[in-house]
Amino acid sequence: MKTAQFAHPMDELKHRLRHILTVIPSGSSIYYLDYPVHGNGGDLLIMKGTEAFFKDNGIRVQARYSVLDFPDGLAIPKDHIIVLHGGGNFGDLYPAHQKLREKIVADYPKHRVVMLPQTIFYKSDAEFDRTAAVFNRHSDLHLYVRDTLSQEMAKVKFKTCNVYLSPDMAHQLWPIRSKNQPGKELLCFLRTDIEKTAEQERLEASGQGEYLDWGTLFNGVEHKSIRVFNKILRKGSGKLPLSMFWGKYTDYLVNKAVSRFSNYKTVQTSRLHGHILSCLMDKPNILLDNSYGKNASYYRTWTGGITSASLMADPSGK
Repeated sequence: MKTAQFAHPMDELKHRLRHILTVIPSGSSIYYLDYPVHGNGGDLLIMKGTEAFFKDNGIRVQARYSVLDFPDGLAIPKDHIIVLHGGGNFGDLYPAHQKLREKIVADYPKHRVVMLPQTIFYKSDAEFDRTAAVFNRHSDLHLYVRDTLSQEMAKVKFKTCNVYLSPDMAHQLWPIRSKNQPGKELLCFLRTDIEKTAEQERLEASGQGEYLDWGTLFNGVEHKSIRVFNKILRKGSGKLPLSMFWGKYTDYLVNKAVSRFSNYKTVQTSRLHGHILSCLMDKPNILLDNSYGKNASYYRTWTGGITSASLMADPSGK
């Protein structure tokens, strides 16, 4: 059997997403749950890649719900696959999303449930065991993970769950063409949240480059608009096709991120999707790790062979 040849490592990563079609076949009808309604551009890139994957492979999305508006007791046809958004919120750092994930698994034991590529992280072993107890009662559960460490943990804890290794869904967007020629040298796209590291703080002290994060990339009006969508979904959107309006607005937000990244020759980032977006644009980038090793693990699993990308070594040797 001939091995497929790829002109660029990103072509291969995009192609690898097709393995998901073994559990969500082309032509399937699905419910897409836990799509993001917030200003984290990384999750928006995942969502855009996911929707592109559905469209490119003839997968029919019959309904979309976020963590804000998923209703109790929703009747989902037995022949529809329940598909949960991927990302990096699997575990006990982001409990709202994990609770929804576990609720779906518990409440729909007869449906096929598919969780798109995630990174797993738990501070508490007891919480991990509690999740495992819920998952191990389901007979048709499929979990995709983004790195080998998550894969190892999942295979130990989830005895009945099918676990697969896969790149992030944002890779379906490859290639993204730059909007403009870069006129600036360095963008430092760095975390400002609980996942930042001491190494990042030392880098910030050097004062080189221009600094942004998702929170400062989008302006006050854009953040207010995001909050309005959030508020309406919490109250219940009635007959308004909120997911469609949100889809259009997030096209604008993602295009803004692409446009800003286009202005710089090089990106230095501690955001996994600052790295992935740079790779999607084939832009030189240097990746810093986050607080629990997600970024380095992803790089070593998937993007280490991309010549425009590199991983910043931690001087502490961790």
